[in-house]
Amino acid sequence: MSLFLIEANPSNRAKEVIARSLESIAQEARRWGGNLLEAQIAADGSRCFLILEASDLSVAEQVVRQRGFPVHVAKPVRLVGQDLESVRDRQIEVDFVVEWDFPPGLTMEAYLARKRANAPRYALVPEVKFLRTYVCEDMSKCLCFYDADSSEDVLKARQLVEAPVDRITRVDASLGRPSES
Repeated sequence: MSLFLIEANPSNRAKEVIARSLESIAQEARRWGGNLLEAQIAADGSRCFLILEASDLSVAEQVVRQRGFPVHVAKPVRLVGQDLESVRDRQIEVDFVVEWDFPPGLTMEAYLARKRANAPRYALVPEVKFLRTYVCEDMSKCLCFYDADSSEDVLKARQLVEAPVDRITRVDASLGRPSES
C-alpha cells in the first residue's frame, strides 16, 4: 500500500454533506482494501486534504470524484515526522494545514536534512505542536499539520524553524475523522 494525497474542492460545502461523503469514501476505500487515513477539511468547507492508503491512485481518485469532490491534486506522498500507527490513532486534532511549494531542485535528502536541523526550534513556541508532514514524492510541495490556537502562532513557529508558508488553512477537526467501521 502507498500513501496518496488527494486535494479536492467539495461541490457542496455543507458540513453534513461533506461528512456523509467522507464516510462514503472511507467505506469504499475499505471495500477495495484501502483506507482513508485522514481528511483535513477547511473550516469553510472549500478545500479537502485527503490522505488515502491504496494500491492504485487512479481508483482512489475516482472514488473521491464520484462522491462530489472535484480533484485538483492527486499525488503519492511520504509521511514525515510521525509514524503511520500514530496517525491512525488520531490522538491529537489538526487545527492548521500549512502548504509549502518547494523551490525547483530541492531534493528529498536536502529537505529531510533541513527539517532535522531546524525542528528542535519548535520547542521555542510551546503553544504550537507540529504533528506531521506529507511530502509529495515529486518534490512539488509538502503539507504540514499543526495543533495550535491561531494562525499567527503557526506562522511564528514556521519562521523560527525557517520554513516558508505558501498557504495556511484552518481546518474543522470535527469533519476529519473517518469512522473505523
